[in-house]
Order: sequence, then structure tokens, then C-alpha cells
Amino acid sequence: MFDVIVVGGGPAGATAAEDLARSGCSVAFLDRDGRIKPCGGAIPPRLIRDFEVPDSQIIARITTARMVSPTGRKVDIGIENGFVGMVDRKDFDPFLRDRAEDAGAVRLTGTFLRLSREGRRCFVIYRNRDDGAETRVACRIVIGADGARSRVAEQEIAGGVETPLVFAYHEIVAAPEPSEHYDPERCDVIYDSRVSPDFYGWVFPHGASASVGMGTYVRSVDLKAATAGLRASSGLAECETFRREGAPIPLKPLKRWDNGRDVVLAGDAAGVVAPSSGEGIYYAMIGGRVAASAALAALATGEPAQLALARKLFMREHRMVFRVLGQMQGAYYKSDMRRERFVSLCHDVDVQRLTFEAYMNKKLVTARPLAHLRIGLKNLAHLSGLVRPEFT
Repeated sequence: MFDVIVVGGGPAGATAAEDLARSGCSVAFLDRDGRIKPCGGAIPPRLIRDFEVPDSQIIARITTARMVSPTGRKVDIGIENGFVGMVDRKDFDPFLRDRAEDAGAVRLTGTFLRLSREGRRCFVIYRNRDDGAETRVACRIVIGADGARSRVAEQEIAGGVETPLVFAYHEIVAAPEPSEHYDPERCDVIYDSRVSPDFYGWVFPHGASASVGMGTYVRSVDLKAATAGLRASSGLAECETFRREGAPIPLKPLKRWDNGRDVVLAGDAAGVVAPSSGEGIYYAMIGGRVAASAALAALATGEPAQLALARKLFMREHRMVFRVLGQMQGAYYKSDMRRERFVSLCHDVDVQRLTFEAYMNKKLVTARPLAHLRIGLKNLAHLSGLVRPEFT
């Protein structure tokens, strides 16, 4: 019998398992193994620092972000005093799982089926990968870190699968030689309805390869055709394709992450992917960490109500960032006209500095009230159409 079983071995689940093991808990994590989530792979300096990610996992260092408008206008934003790290999930996730196992977590490999209970014991029932048999393992607490459309959330949390989902798809291709279309130190973000009617497309360098893809809420969109068009317009059509991956991504935190008894959620299962940007790795790992903290509190006190700490701790630090990003997505992603103005707004120096300071440190910058005031006024002017889009 384990103190905690973590269902899922992605960044959220592996982080939770490692933290719990290092805290002296008996913990196991269940992972299907072999699944690679579609992901641009960007991680901020704060993640690298807080979670001690070694240089060996950083396959590219990005120093510029290029925003591309529907009319093809470009705004290049330099990243001052730092870089954005890039990881490849096919390597990064196994690294995190290995680290959790090295810390003392027990790895179980199979597919989660359901939970059952006998008295105060909870059982995780899964289909063993090796022999296909149903296996059950006892524990006191379950952390559901099994991604969007979480089976744990569906079974245990009211409204657990009601969060809105963006459907993301990308292709990992061989990186071309540097050119006007491709810079190995630049991320391109494309706001164009021909790529995505309501979100964006991307070209993110991964060292010897690159991630090119898009996301959308609209289920009728042909993700592969949209990505093929993006590859063509980005000069990547002839590059060798290594992998193709797709998955739903939640863009709104659930209102409740625990069942008040013995289950708490983390990562995509809890809906913690940032609106507007779709950034998820950092928030998944923080979600795993706070879920582990809540589980430790519940184990130490014997009070299941302590599981609610996970959401409280997360939202205390990140609620405002998620709110602002959600408002920005709602205001600017509705049409190409709005997205044209959004890219124009990104030309502003105040916007660039505050945006990247917030991204690098994962919190809103409050030390520049005049800059915030100027941005607010410029934002209103763009949304109202009082100014024309400006580009270099």
C-alpha cells in the first residue's frame, strides 16, 4: 500500500511523484509510456531555475519572438537579459520520470481504468502493459495528472471534464538551414485565420529539428491541412517529417481540483494551461508541486480538506496572470482585424518589456505603474479602432 499514487507521468505527475518521494512518502506513479504530447516545448528561465533542469535538456535557446499578423506584417521582440529554453517532450518527459524514480518513486506502466474503495483504502485499477491483466494497487491518496479529459477527474470531480479545449496539432520536422524564413534562435507565432480561425500557429526551433503546428477550438478545422499550409508559407514544406502529434489542451482551470476525500488533480487534468499563449509545461510542473504539497498536508493531518490547498496555492500566485491572458484572448483572437491590431500592439516597447518580464518570472510586473497605464490606454485605442496598426 502506498501513501500516494500519481496517475500520469507527464511534467505534472512526474514532478508530484518526485517531490513526494523526496519528502519521505511511499509513492508510485502510473504512466502509459510511449505517448508524446504535442507541445512547442518552450520553458521560461524560472522553470529551469526552480526545477533544476540541466543544460542537457535545453535543445535550443530562443532570443527573439516574431509575431506575424494576418496581413503578413512582422514584429520581432528581442528577449533582454535572458533566453527562452526549448525542450523536446520525447526526451524531457522521460527525464522527469527517471528523476522521480531515482528519488524513490515506484514506476507502474499501464493504462488507468478506474478507482475503487474498501473502507478507508483507495485502489487504483489499471491494465498492466506487460500482460494486459487488470491490476489494482492500494493507496491513501490519488493525484490525477492524466491530462485533458482526465479519467480520474471524470470519475471523481464534479464538472471535471467541462473545461473548454483547444485541439492542438504539430509536426516535428528536420530544421532547415537559417534563412529569411527560419532562424534557429527565433520563435515565430502566426496570427492568421488561414492557419487558425481563433488561436495561432507556431514555428519553434528545436535544435536539429523544429516544431510547426497550430491550435483551434473549432472542431471542423482540418488540423493537418492547416499545418501543411503553415509549413509551406514558412519554407518548411520540403523538410523531413519525424513525428506527427495531436491532443486536446484545456485553457481554463477547473473550479474544483479535489473530491474532498482522497483525490486531487494536477496539470492539464486541472485545466492549468495559460490562455492566449497555450503555455503548459511550467504550470503543469507547478501544479504537480502544489498537489504534492496538498497531499502531504492531508497525510500529516488526516484531514481530507487539506487537498483543497492545491488549487488555493496555485491560484494565489497565478490567478491574475490567467485572468489577464484570458481577457487578452477574448479581446483579440475573435477576428483577423483584431489580431492585426494585437500584433501592432506588440510593437510597443512597454508591451514588449512587461510581457517578457512577466513571462520570464511568471508573475505580473507591478513596479511600473506608468507603463501599465500607457499600455491600458493603448489597448483601448487599438480595440476601439482609434489608431492604425503600426509595424516596423
